[in-house]
Amino acid sequence: MRIQARSTQLEIRDEGPHDGPAILLIMGLGLQLVAWPDSLIDGLLQAGYRVVRFDNRDIGLSQHYDELGVPNLPWQMLRQALRMPGRPPYRLQDMAQDSLGVLDALNIERAHVLGVSMGGMIAQRMAIAAPQRLRSLTSVMSSSGARGLPGPNASVRQALLRRPGGDTESILQHMLALYQLIGSPGFQDDPERLRRRILAGIHRSYHPEGTVRQMSAILADTRRAQALTSLRCPTLVVHGRQDPLVPLACGEDCAARIPGARLEVIDGMGHDLPDGVVQRLLPLLLPHLAAH
Repeated sequence: MRIQARSTQLEIRDEGPHDGPAILLIMGLGLQLVAWPDSLIDGLLQAGYRVVRFDNRDIGLSQHYDELGVPNLPWQMLRQALRMPGRPPYRLQDMAQDSLGVLDALNIERAHVLGVSMGGMIAQRMAIAAPQRLRSLTSVMSSSGARGLPGPNASVRQALLRRPGGDTESILQHMLALYQLIGSPGFQDDPERLRRRILAGIHRSYHPEGTVRQMSAILADTRRAQALTSLRCPTLVVHGRQDPLVPLACGEDCAARIPGARLEVIDGMGHDLPDGVVQRLLPLLLPHLAAH
């Protein structure tokens, strides 16, 4: 279902009892709403939650912003290193407004918000902009964006910058190789199921230009870390000890900055959500939601 979320048209999926407590799920960089594991969705639905997820702007079936052009990421990275202000096509603050617009469109006054990776950053921006709309915040494998935090290891960085060919098989192999690099060493996903899930996402929508614009928004968001210290939102921070894309120090920094935040570290978890990780995540998440 497509809705008008303030200034952007977004594809959403709304499941579960409409009179139950709502939880808004915000996905990470370049990923669509279909990337959420069925085991996580089922666990939330069985606990009685109204589960709302959506394609972020510029990805999937939501509105694309191709008219804004494709940023030069190496140039933006250089500007960031020189502490020069970034000029992204849009900002994470705009994506947070999209997320609040989803709640508006569905007449949800307050919701639990869970974001993974870039989605965690957007969720943090939501909590900064409109704390009264959040029952709780859960930030998974994400970062505060503070200067000096470690980034991806060299092999992951190279894989992120590599561009696959335009045919479906080349794109699939590129994504499979990336998942092998960033995936959870302690919780291996079923290779055939992973292949099918990635292939389904490619057939649904493949829009790498939108991913570049989203990355530009991440790079430009250099002041979120300071704002997190003023949050008064019940917060759970979950991070994998073996995350090679957003290292554990980033999650530790998030939890240290947000007053009262609880940090939970999952051994063997990288930068993905295989069923084994979901089985560790749900026992942490459900009590956090129920308490608020």
